[in-house]
Order: sequence, then structure tokens, then C-alpha cells
Amino acid sequence: MRANYKTVNQYGESEFVIQKSRFLSFVKRVETEDEALDFIQDIKKQHHSATHNCSAYIIGEHDHIQKANDDGEPSGTAGVPILEVLKKQQLKDTVIVVTRYFGGIKLGGGGLIRAYGKAASEGIATTGVVERRLHLLTKTSIDYTWLGKVENEVRQSAYPLKEIVYEEDVGLFLYVPAEDEMTFKEWMTELTNGQAEITTIRHKFLEFAI
Repeated sequence: MRANYKTVNQYGESEFVIQKSRFLSFVKRVETEDEALDFIQDIKKQHHSATHNCSAYIIGEHDHIQKANDDGEPSGTAGVPILEVLKKQQLKDTVIVVTRYFGGIKLGGGGLIRAYGKAASEGIATTGVVERRLHLLTKTSIDYTWLGKVENEVRQSAYPLKEIVYEEDVGLFLYVPAEDEMTFKEWMTELTNGQAEITTIRHKFLEFAI
């Protein structure tokens, strides 16, 4: 199970003009290389008349899939700058396509690198970045006599409450950061004088805007 990591919101796009060339950025969160390639092809179809559709993506827990494509721009002036922005911002599971409509004025190698890097950065800023933090969905079972005290403490705590289920006992379903599992159990045990039954249901990533 991977640890906490940063990625983009689901989808976003941006646009700016340099020396009469239009640069459109399309940013998407993906989980597999096939998803990234499908997205790139979709953008190419939508903008088939563009001069270039350059792209880059990083996928996998350890960034083991990294690809960059200049799509006809001079080697290393488009795809690599996009990829470097992804790496610098430490984003995972993200694909970016930067579409260029040439405006008649050449930018030169350095100008292209700056333009594609800027396009990638602005696309990410428009889309937004989130941190996905690994949590445990836990169930705390208690007798009804503990409900008032425990619910009050839980709602004032840093542990997000998913729901309360009223059955023979009361079940409080809470999200607990994976690294805080023991701290949480000790806190809940002390809070209920050892009368709580705590079980882990499953792992889940929660997203927080950053």
C-alpha cells in the first residue's frame, strides 16, 4: 500500500499566448498508462489541426512509468519540460498534453522550453493539486451508555466521522490516518475505560486540497 502522495484534481485546462502561438494545456489524473495514452489520443483528435500536441506523464507508486513526447517540436524542448514540471511538483498519476497552434513567430529552443514549462505549470495550477492521505476506516463499537461522551469527543477530534450506526451496540465509523492507528486506539481505549471494541474495515485514501 502506497504512502501519502500528491496528484491533481480529476481534470483541468488552461490557455495562454506567446508570440502569437496559442498554448492549451490539458491535465488529467490517471491510474494506468493506457488511460494516459487514451487521453493523449483524445486530445489529438479534438485538436487534429494543431501544430503540435506534446505530452508527458508520470504513473505508479514509485514513478516507474515516465514518458515524454515532443510531437515534432525540436528534441527535448516540449515533452521533457512538461515532465520536469511534474517531477518538480512531485505529482503522481498525472498526464499533461500541451497543444500548440503556431502563430508564425519561432521561439527558439530556450523559448520553447520556457513556454511548455509555463503551460504545464499553469495547467496544474488551474486544475488544482490534492494530497491523497492513506486512512483506515475503523469501527468503534460501544454500549449506548458511552454514546454521548464518545460522540462529543469524536466530533471535536481530528478524526473524520463517516457515520454512526445504531444496532445492538453503537458503531462509530471513523477515518484514522494510517500512521495514527496506535494513537487512536490508545485514545479510544482510555476514553471508554477499555469498553470499546475497535476494528479496521478497510484502507482508503482521503483527499485534501493543497
